[in-house]
Amino acid sequence: WRLGCHLLLTCNFFLFSYQGNSEEVGCYVAGHPLSKGNCYFEVTIVDTGVRGTIAVGLVPKFYRLDHQPGWLPYSVAYHADNGKLYNGNPVGQQFGPKCARGDRIGCGIHSENIEAGFTSVFFTKNGKEVGSVEVPVSAEGLFPAVGMHSMGEEVKVDLQAEWLLEEDDSMMMVDSHEDDWGRLYDVRVSGTLLEYVGKGKSIMDVGLAQARQPLTTRCHYYELEIVDAGEKCYIALGLARRDYPRNRHPGWSRGSVAYHADDGKIFHGSGVGDAFGPRCFKGDIMGCGIMFPRDYILDGEGDVDDWDRLEVRPGHAGVQNVLYLNDEEEEEEEDGEEAEQGQDVRKVTVFFTRNGKLMGRREMAVPPGGLYPTVGMLSSGEKVKVDLHPLSG
Repeated sequence: WRLGCHLLLTCNFFLFSYQGNSEEVGCYVAGHPLSKGNCYFEVTIVDTGVRGTIAVGLVPKFYRLDHQPGWLPYSVAYHADNGKLYNGNPVGQQFGPKCARGDRIGCGIHSENIEAGFTSVFFTKNGKEVGSVEVPVSAEGLFPAVGMHSMGEEVKVDLQAEWLLEEDDSMMMVDSHEDDWGRLYDVRVSGTLLEYVGKGKSIMDVGLAQARQPLTTRCHYYELEIVDAGEKCYIALGLARRDYPRNRHPGWSRGSVAYHADDGKIFHGSGVGDAFGPRCFKGDIMGCGIMFPRDYILDGEGDVDDWDRLEVRPGHAGVQNVLYLNDEEEEEEEDGEEAEQGQDVRKVTVFFTRNGKLMGRREMAVPPGGLYPTVGMLSSGEKVKVDLHPLSG
């Protein structure tokens, strides 16, 4: 390997940190080029430092170590600070999202064309392909390279990383977890990972995931971890009735309660939230559970496993007119209040946690059928990992 004078290598594993004065580039070039047998590597951002000017890409064998990968001919790189692709030119082109601390940037080649004098170089972020570009290959090949350009930047390099096509990975993982969810709207499931795939342009573009089974005295708590906060972190964790409207965030409509990550408020059957706890960010774990009364008796919650047979109550068709949605919600609230006055209402205490600490409680009525774990998302890039059966709680 070749190491620029402004980078420090920590022995025993490839951890690099920038040691310059932020005026000159520090660059690392691997000792061996990518090949058919080793066609991919990954870089994890440990610290973005002052500016996050970290570049990951491929360069010729004797690349200048005082230049960022991608700036000089026959080199290509994805830059974390602006999401641009630099392809043999100091002027970059918009390519993908910016990258931050904890993100993994991958770079690889489609090796089938390498002997023809050119190859397709692709880049990934956190295991998902961002894009690709065709580049010429010199006789020596293309060598993994990392550049840094501001104080405090630190990365970990894995030259033995493997990357599987997202489609194959998803197919293997979805089989074991998708059945946990009874309703999915604008949310993609990959194992325990939920990803928002909606438009994210208006409050009508809610992505909703509702568990197939309600919480019970035997399974009374669940958690989610914010893997990616996306653009706005419009992520909500809570409980809702089984026929909850698909385009309403948990907590906004009757028969629901939710803790919202973006503002730390609790919403309980209303579009207006109350101050409740701190905001939540990437890496935070939010939890929701029920404190059942000691004499609580289950009355068949979750008996209906076949969601295709679920009957929607008259007056609430699957297709709604956006212009009259608010009026319908108000009528629905009134109907619910009248129904509650005419029958005995069972109540439970719903509680929420953040990183294992109790944030607060809220008493609410249990709708017919029970209260179902429900997750909402509403901005591009949001991803959460959900554990419907955590060991603690």
